[in-house]
Amino acid sequence: MAFSFRPLLPAALFATAIAVPVLAQSNQISGIDALREWNLVVLGDLNSSSEVEGRTFVGGNLAGNSSNYGIRATTSANGQPGLTVVGNVTGGHKNLNNGSGAIVGGNVSSGFNLNGPNQTVKVGGTISNTNINQNIVQSNLGASNPAFVVNLQQDKTRLTGSLNSLSYEMGTLKTNSQLTIQGNRGTFTAQPDAKGMAVFNISAADLDKIGEIQFNLNGADTAIVNVSGRTINLNDNFLGGTNNLGEHVIWNFPEAESLKLSTAWGGSVLAPLADAETRNYIQGSAVFGNLTQNGEMHIGTFTGGYSPPGGSTSSSGGATSSGGTSSGGSSSGGAVPVPEPGMFGLFALGVGGLLYMRRRRAKQDGEGEG
Repeated sequence: MAFSFRPLLPAALFATAIAVPVLAQSNQISGIDALREWNLVVLGDLNSSSEVEGRTFVGGNLAGNSSNYGIRATTSANGQPGLTVVGNVTGGHKNLNNGSGAIVGGNVSSGFNLNGPNQTVKVGGTISNTNINQNIVQSNLGASNPAFVVNLQQDKTRLTGSLNSLSYEMGTLKTNSQLTIQGNRGTFTAQPDAKGMAVFNISAADLDKIGEIQFNLNGADTAIVNVSGRTINLNDNFLGGTNNLGEHVIWNFPEAESLKLSTAWGGSVLAPLADAETRNYIQGSAVFGNLTQNGEMHIGTFTGGYSPPGGSTSSSGGATSSGGTSSGGSSSGGAVPVPEPGMFGLFALGVGGLLYMRRRRAKQDGEGEG
């Protein structure tokens, strides 16, 4: 099934694209590199009672019962901590493991349990219910250094725009690989091109037809599965397990506004517009608009060499960009600037922003009518 978007006004797209600021001077992580850097990215709010093995970025507030971060975290080449939250941290205690540290723009009322080697925690507001011991905990940084909070907010804005653009760009890719359905089983057979990329274009209805997934990478470096539809249910079982799929497979849901996951999922998930709920683990990277997390995020973050054609959402192709969070992460090595985006990159970024605004407005109008 061909993947397509509803027609949009060319003039509006052009105006939106022109209005997008050029990222030429930024050395921050964006687009496809975000999937390489973070195990979980939530652009809005995260309500969690579970854990993330790798690093986490939350663009809004972090709430919920006690949750765990950095279970299997490794040192970030970009100086990123185990947990970054632009807003407030509330609810039950949050456990920071393996010396992974945290950066928080607002207040921490839940408190942190700082486990493992000494950690550094930087907070824009106040922090309570935390035993500092030998750790370094700095608070009220928003008052002493207003740029601390501003930079975090800019990080969120950059990630939101670039990940919406990335999702749109992936959704325009042409099919070169096929899904075949036999009974309850769907078989994804990759036929990678000369660059090692395989592309599938299917619908949410296609996923609903099957209960088992067989994924044959056939040596593909990156396999992109574009899934159209606003309501997504991920409830299929993976034959042969989920191991290593997240490093090479990206399930892209550029239209999804609601996503519910109830089975263990193999592959990274890109759904920047979706209000999501997970009840089982994902092995790979994941991006959501908002998330209620009752299932773990497992290490197996994306490592493929995919580079968007517009060049606006990746700083280094197959390697993670240098440069840490501007509000506190220390960079190791020289910074690699993001190249100035081409016209297609600006156009796609504008489209991503316009799609986001249109769908959020439609959703609000629907709720108002109800």
